[in-house]
Amino acid sequence: MAIYTKGGDKGETSLFDGTRVPKDSLRVETYGTFDELNANISLADKFCESKRNKKLLQEIEYKMFFLQGEIATEKRQYFTDKSKIITDEDTRKLEKVIDEYTSKLPPVHSFILPGSSTAGAQLHICRTICRRAERLFVRLSKNVKFRPELERYINRLSDFLYIVARDEDYEDLLNSVTDDVLKIYKRYQEEKDVR
Repeated sequence: MAIYTKGGDKGETSLFDGTRVPKDSLRVETYGTFDELNANISLADKFCESKRNKKLLQEIEYKMFFLQGEIATEKRQYFTDKSKIITDEDTRKLEKVIDEYTSKLPPVHSFILPGSSTAGAQLHICRTICRRAERLFVRLSKNVKFRPELERYINRLSDFLYIVARDEDYEDLLNSVTDDVLKIYKRYQEEKDVR
């Protein structure tokens, strides 16, 4: 089966509910940017050292399909009748991780460089894409009514990506310090054995 339909050859695409819109419409730009974010989250989870962070990001990747689907539907009831939706419980899960990680990580009193580890750097890319997607969503919301639950989730998502980036950077730092200490200890033992 071919992956192309030729339906978009004249600059239009179909939304989830079948409505045809121009490919450069703000709605398409918005859910397309969240799609870009999801691909980058997938890349970030491959770089993560923490198994928990990998799992958290994979859960977000799954939720992103519901988020994009709702944005990509003009007739909201059509989407909610056929799919799962983002709820305030999803936002509370993000907040729980944000609060937990904030309490365990060293406090930040100034701007930080965007990622000292590969995972951290990629997660900061995700954070900036998320903010861009949110700006598009806000612009779209001026003419299209969305559920407030969706707005809250989108706003919290960039905070979540920021704190997971910080956690990955912190874990990378701890692993680096541990490796350095082990090298020093090994060198000490070797010198001791020579004596």
